[in-house]
Amino acid sequence: MKFLGNVLATIVGLFVFSMLFFFGIILIATVFGGEPEVVEVKSNSVIELDLRHIENDYAGKYKDPWMSILSDGEKVGLSDVINAIESAKTDTDIKGISILNNESELGMAQRKSLRDALQDFKKSGKFIMAYANSFSQKEYYLNSVANTIYLNPEGDMDFKGLSAEIMFFKDLQDKSGIQMEVIRHGKYKSAVEPFLDNKMSDANREQTLALLNSVWNSVTADISKSRNISVAKLNEIANGLLARTPQMAKAEKLIDVVAYEDIYHDAIRKALKVDKEEDYNKVNLMDYTRKTVTTSIDIETKDKIAIIYAQGTIMSGEGDVNTIGEGSMRRSLIEARKDKNVKAIVLRINSPGGNALTSDLIWREIELTKKVKPIVVSMGNYAASGGYYIACNANTIFAENNTITGSIGVFGVLPNFTQLTTKIGIHTEQVKTNENAAEYSPFLPMDEKFKSVTQESVERIYKTFVSHVATGRKMTFAQVDSIGQGRVWSGEQALKVGLVDKIGGLDDALKEAAKLAKIKDYSTQNFPEFEKDINDIFEHLPFAKSKESFIKEELGEETYRMMEQIKRMQSQKGVQAMMPFEIKIN
Repeated sequence: MKFLGNVLATIVGLFVFSMLFFFGIILIATVFGGEPEVVEVKSNSVIELDLRHIENDYAGKYKDPWMSILSDGEKVGLSDVINAIESAKTDTDIKGISILNNESELGMAQRKSLRDALQDFKKSGKFIMAYANSFSQKEYYLNSVANTIYLNPEGDMDFKGLSAEIMFFKDLQDKSGIQMEVIRHGKYKSAVEPFLDNKMSDANREQTLALLNSVWNSVTADISKSRNISVAKLNEIANGLLARTPQMAKAEKLIDVVAYEDIYHDAIRKALKVDKEEDYNKVNLMDYTRKTVTTSIDIETKDKIAIIYAQGTIMSGEGDVNTIGEGSMRRSLIEARKDKNVKAIVLRINSPGGNALTSDLIWREIELTKKVKPIVVSMGNYAASGGYYIACNANTIFAENNTITGSIGVFGVLPNFTQLTTKIGIHTEQVKTNENAAEYSPFLPMDEKFKSVTQESVERIYKTFVSHVATGRKMTFAQVDSIGQGRVWSGEQALKVGLVDKIGGLDDALKEAAKLAKIKDYSTQNFPEFEKDINDIFEHLPFAKSKESFIKEELGEETYRMMEQIKRMQSQKGVQAMMPFEIKIN
């Protein structure tokens, strides 16, 4: 036993030494390594638009330098990319942009913002060329902005319209004995519908179809303008699958050239006036964006507009680049509010919602801040339920046409294992001094009084939610309730019903904020700066992240998504102001 103890102690010692050595090397490299090398952009260059590592609008920053060193990711957000494309318009070294077999995880509203930036880039007279071995519908939407579009002769084109798929778990609950107890307000609050039935309700089908039609109309309108094809013709192509092969896609004018990649590169050489046998100068989008961020010239003014990014699910706590917490959000609002040089705030929201209490805490901080300086909201892919809760009291709200917003409703979900435990021979009893002393138990049927008290809480929070929206949007309670009930709207629809003020992106929101603050020249400052300590480092290391990648690889993307959806529903605590369903648009 003593021998085994010595062996164990030696192993532990070696592990500790290895970790200390590892962190020591990183610290030395950070202290003495200097700033990362800025790429040199050669004259007559083309930007290669590689978006594989871009997911969020904001890449995030940390107060703890250890977190900045060890956190994963490329530290470039979509907002940085859009600014870089704006800079490239006047960069004499950049002659065009190449979109080569691009794949990304960007949402539809993010793609719209990027597409608008690319459309603006073309006004400089510089070219955009695109090539793909095959086009998914989302990728084609972005690529359709190009001057010339190439498709591999053996590739394919996905252009058939939009659909949404929702899984239902009622039979699974009945067979397994694991029940989800649901308490909700809102006839459209279909986040919990999969646990109540085996099919979509009429209300859910109505809102889903209306949402998809609105987003599709926005997509086809943009493609129609870029490709000079009528919307009616685009719908005819989608309905008949008339662009499913490269040759058919060219015949329908969705693409320009059917050719292999070497022909595409020859075309770029010709545009750059480079000999066919020579390599042409390329710069990766990530490198160019970092260069732009590093070398950007500060405007000689003290006036600033703070951009506070709220992205991810709303949860209690500090939050991080993928979650919205009251800690980082309230701290950012207070800091921007007290900074005399910050003249206005733009709140960039990309969230399906989450914890209702956290949403209210952030709402309150916005309310206090609005009394001091103007706040403008810019909605990204989502600003739904809790995401709309924290937007509703802004001075002005912007959304993209295909932003998903609204979903004014609340619900609570509690797992119950009574049927399962009874089946396998486990029985539970409670002893209590007072009638309501015991908390909810997942091993006993839900008590009717507990259910009524929880329903009362849901109704109270819904009433508060609607009241906040009514005050912020200058509407009556009845008006908000009629467009609430958990219903989801596209940005285009939300404009018509009064939930947003204008259609536009982040740049439009910044211009509006400057107008409200009565300033012309300004710089921007990004928030939040997250407070993470050494204990959070390990979950950001590559080997910690590999678990998710491994599960996706073994189970497949769709199975992984299903597991994550069930896990997320089971882990939600407290009343939720959450978007009614997860929608993945292809």
